[in-house]
Amino acid sequence: MRKKKMDSNTVLVVITICLFAAMYAVGCVIYANKGFGNLQTFLNILINNAGLICVTCGMTCVMLTGGIDISVGSVIAMDCMLMVFGMKNWGMSAITMVIMVLVIGLVFGAVQGYLVGYMEIQPFIVTMAGMFFARGMTAVICSGQISITEADNPMFYKWANTKINMPAFLGHVNKHGKLVVPYIRPTVVIALIIVILIFLLLKYTRFGRSLYAVGGNQQSATMMGLNVKKTKMMSYVLSSFLCSIGGILYCLNTMSGSVQQATGLEMNAIASAVIGGTLLTGGVGNVIGSLFGVLINGTITVFVNTNGKLLSSWSSIATAALLCFFIILQSVFALVKNRKSK
Repeated sequence: MRKKKMDSNTVLVVITICLFAAMYAVGCVIYANKGFGNLQTFLNILINNAGLICVTCGMTCVMLTGGIDISVGSVIAMDCMLMVFGMKNWGMSAITMVIMVLVIGLVFGAVQGYLVGYMEIQPFIVTMAGMFFARGMTAVICSGQISITEADNPMFYKWANTKINMPAFLGHVNKHGKLVVPYIRPTVVIALIIVILIFLLLKYTRFGRSLYAVGGNQQSATMMGLNVKKTKMMSYVLSSFLCSIGGILYCLNTMSGSVQQATGLEMNAIASAVIGGTLLTGGVGNVIGSLFGVLINGTITVFVNTNGKLLSSWSSIATAALLCFFIILQSVFALVKNRKSK
């Protein structure tokens, strides 16, 4: 049984990676005169989606158990608003606000996880309540839009504007004959470290194997002696904690807080996880695939922006088409698996 799941994981991840490579190659050819092939274009996708990468990793862990978390977008909005308002109006230090946001993420996840795991309430209902609560708390903190400047908090401003330069030979010469050296932000490094850690957790730890087991067959997991309720609860704690890290990275990228911030981000996270090969029914998934799912969504957005003539809504349409394709593909895998098991 385990081998079959790993085979499904591998095939779905390979398809996702190949799709991303093909999409990006097409972009490099079509928009070669607009700098699409420059390394910085790819790095900008990572920079702009660093927060989403962390959130999608957490979403993948929850979906592995057969659950869902639609509160993540609102939690990020609450995190950003709290951080910006705290540093700007309360005079709190950046480190203090980061710690506060992480603690809130743990508490928020523990409450949702307890309701889902131990109280056995439907995940959609619990996380929908969490979504409304977090979005409402965002408005309670501040109903307008606020931003943070260097004068408000020099340390946080420095974090947000730090660049990590790539080797000069990876750069390109612009139209003015000047060498442009590509760079990344520390947020990208943090996001990629999270991906590696979650990959190792899922592959080599008892907790990671428990997530797969609970999502694959809850009754079998119980018979094997696994604590299903605790496993479900901890998946939501992990998801909310990673969401808070994503909120910090999101805030570093936007340097602002707003009630409408990160609206729909939970759907982007779910779509990225599904495109990356995570089954909606649980038991199959991989954060490497989820990472490439985020990159595919980011590449679609760059396509639309680079074209300049397409409406921004086309990125949502393309994502919807890919989502349908991967859901159908997953259904085919499930059908083949059922036939083999008979």
